Amino acid sequence: MRFLIQVVNQASVDIDGERVSSIGKGMLVLVGIGKEDDEAVADKMIAKLLKMRIFSDSNGKTNLSLADVEGEMLLVSQFTLYADCRHGNRPSFTNSMGPQRAEELYNYVADSIRPQVKKLGLGVFGADMKVSLINNGPFTVILDSEDI
Repeated sequence: MRFLIQVVNQASVDIDGERVSSIGKGMLVLVGIGKEDDEAVADKMIAKLLKMRIFSDSNGKTNLSLADVEGEMLLVSQFTLYADCRHGNRPSFTNSMGPQRAEELYNYVADSIRPQVKKLGLGVFGADMKVSLINNGPFTVILDSEDI
């Protein structure tokens, strides 16, 4: 599982010109689900995500978690985080989990995070989304289940 985490001042998802979700200060998290992932992997990733100290304290040090700053979170499914670009010029996505099981795990992640954050916004799994954000910093972190 891979999370691409961006500290944002605001972020939103539009589909067909309609806003389906938006947040203020917090995290935009793009969620990639690999073909070997399961709920146990998701639980480890969620625990790490929620404890990440990537927000600035009063001294300008990245020392605070999402809860510490009462931040919001926007989760967006992103199978392309598993792009394999080693061969040729066209990425392969064979390491991404199939859509049916990936959607189940994406929903599991969302359901697990929801009670632990001030506000949780969601993209729509499999939809053609337009994601907008104002990245604060910019500050972007990649969290990979193979590394935790």
